[in-house]
Amino acid sequence: MPPTIDPAATAWLLGSTALVLLMTPGLAIFYGGMVRSTGVLNMLMMSFIAIPLVTVTWLLFGYSLAFGPDAGGGLIGTLEHVGLAGIDPTTVRGTVPELLYATFQLTFAILTAALVSGAIADRAKFSGWMVFVPLWTLAVYVPIAHWVWGPDGWLAKFGALDYAGGLVVEIASGASALALALVLGPRIGFKVDAMRPHNLPFVLLGAGLLWFGWFGFNAGSSLNASGLAAAVFLNTLIAGCLGMLGWLAVERVRDGHPTTFGAASGVVAGLVAITPSCGYVDTLGAVVVGLAAGTVCSFAVGWKFKANYDDSLDVVGVHFVGGVVGTVLIGLLASQVMTGGVEGLLYGGGLTQLGKQLLGAVAVAAYAFGVSFALGKGIDRFLGFRISKEDETSGIDFALHAETAYAEGVHGHSPRGHFGIGGGHTPHDRDED
Repeated sequence: MPPTIDPAATAWLLGSTALVLLMTPGLAIFYGGMVRSTGVLNMLMMSFIAIPLVTVTWLLFGYSLAFGPDAGGGLIGTLEHVGLAGIDPTTVRGTVPELLYATFQLTFAILTAALVSGAIADRAKFSGWMVFVPLWTLAVYVPIAHWVWGPDGWLAKFGALDYAGGLVVEIASGASALALALVLGPRIGFKVDAMRPHNLPFVLLGAGLLWFGWFGFNAGSSLNASGLAAAVFLNTLIAGCLGMLGWLAVERVRDGHPTTFGAASGVVAGLVAITPSCGYVDTLGAVVVGLAAGTVCSFAVGWKFKANYDDSLDVVGVHFVGGVVGTVLIGLLASQVMTGGVEGLLYGGGLTQLGKQLLGAVAVAAYAFGVSFALGKGIDRFLGFRISKEDETSGIDFALHAETAYAEGVHGHSPRGHFGIGGGHTPHDRDED
């Protein structure tokens, strides 16, 4: 009997797809609040431009290469569905229209590309970013998605688990962000000037939109309205809450005061970590995952000052580290009630799954970093990837877009030493220890 479309599952996925798409504008606002006031429009644009660039790339080649039949070795798909050839409104993937499934997966690819931009805030050429996004989507995101989520992907066959994107989204974007941060080098004034978020209400609003969309991201990955989807939904809520509490607890002990910036960062850290594990851990596991991520990531954001890489908005400290935490904890906390078979070490499953999770994390990180570094270097050599010192000093918004976000943010005002218009976390904002 040929597969048929399930109206309930289709309705569930339609809503989830819209929620995940909303995450990219939410990320734009989140990132936009974290940068200097003379760079907020550029930061918004780097996220928004990812939507059309990745969409075109995905529909032409990306979906077929990621989710089409395997071309061999579990490394990449074929071009059987190039331009979505052979897929029409009657084509079914599981119990939903394949056009909808392709769109749902597209929204993940868009967000992942946009995440990378946070590492190079305030200093990247917009033209270089526009070249990087489609190339990165095809060279980095698509192969990793095939490895992990393709039915014949080598990591899927190996047994590495990633429910909604710890490997594919979080570790891939974090490792790529580190590569680009190294290619472009630090911002002018890194570790010298106070580069505080210029608009904390924006940061909190963006975090709220991300949290809202994350329910579609995680629970939508069940592909149907079921008991598992309900458990994933609750796990997502729990991890976000515990991530916030964990981060604020560290701030209170370490710095003497909890901050709104820490609250927003903790929520995102918890959500990042639960993304790969939400369908594999029980409620107690979600508590542990969220708390661990909020605590660990609150320290990880300070590593850049010691290692001297300028990850402007802490994509590495939150998304890479949080992704690793959530991915590895599957090997400890996976529950048979959720997985239907696989158990983590603490549930009597031994070390096997933990080893698989570690190998998956290392493989994805190494590949994403290496290819992203090569792409960044190539673009920098042939097109130039970093704006001039003069444009960076005067403000990237006016230099690249001929616009300013605020009336007082006029062309010519230097960001150096100006309270409130720096971006990202500094030694003052995030203790180096």
